Amino acid sequence: MSAHLKELRVVDPVLTSLATGYSNDEFVAQTLMPFANVDKEGGKIPRYGKELFIVYATERSVAADSNLAKLASKSTIDFVLQEHDLGFPVDYRESAEDMDSAERTANTQAVDGIRLRMEVMVADQVQNSGNYAAENRAILSGGDKFTDPASDPEGVVDDGKAAVRAKVAKEPNTMVIGYSAFRTLKRHPKLKAILSDTRSRLVQLADLREMFEIPNIVIGKGVKVNDKGAQSDIWADNIVMAYVPPAVGGQQDARVPSFGYTLRKRGMPQTDTYPLPGGKVKVVRHTDIFTPLLLGADAGFLIKGIN
Repeated sequence: MSAHLKELRVVDPVLTSLATGYSNDEFVAQTLMPFANVDKEGGKIPRYGKELFIVYATERSVAADSNLAKLASKSTIDFVLQEHDLGFPVDYRESAEDMDSAERTANTQAVDGIRLRMEVMVADQVQNSGNYAAENRAILSGGDKFTDPASDPEGVVDDGKAAVRAKVAKEPNTMVIGYSAFRTLKRHPKLKAILSDTRSRLVQLADLREMFEIPNIVIGKGVKVNDKGAQSDIWADNIVMAYVPPAVGGQQDARVPSFGYTLRKRGMPQTDTYPLPGGKVKVVRHTDIFTPLLLGADAGFLIKGIN
């Protein structure tokens, strides 16, 4: 029976290739927790301390012994990957009309569904103030909210950058701004006053990158709908800053200290097809195996309650 099922499950290389390269501009979770491939669905990954930033005495005199130091100590964190799969049926009559379009559409919907789930998983983790030390969060209230013209967004962001640097010796290089928070920021009078040109205009995303001195800033525009049909923003009126190491050769390495990663089983994702009973309907199914992990909250800073 299992051999028969294996024959029915046909991994489609074309649809898989499309799914791997697919990007929905509304989703930004991978900015904070990029994919890092692992070989096993469970195991341990390292966490490093501040030993990486120790200044060693490296001078050596003639005929003296070499300077020896202890390797950076590390703790580990356990991980277990989760399988995510979603399929959409395509009737043979739809395929007969336009097989390529029907199957690609089903594939796109399946990929979007799983990536939306990942977006929510990451957003829930990084917007939870309980996941940060007191020094790594700012919960705004009263006149500190950025809706108050007298508030100081640039100062709050700068203090957050300094807090991260004090913990991990690196400033954040990545920022995700919730959609409603961005609408507030681009109208803030103090930020508009920083603009060098004399035109009266809204603050743009490129302006924020320059003002905050953070190169990678994106806006979280994704929305979700609950089982009662109510729509809400995935990214609330918050800002999340983080240090995320740049990819090397297009790949992330989970052994490199970072704010977080989405650990993914090597070889994933995949798109396959299989027939339903009766032979007239084929399911286009997308499968991914991953788990987002907030590995180093000290490398991040949460600004919560902007509006």
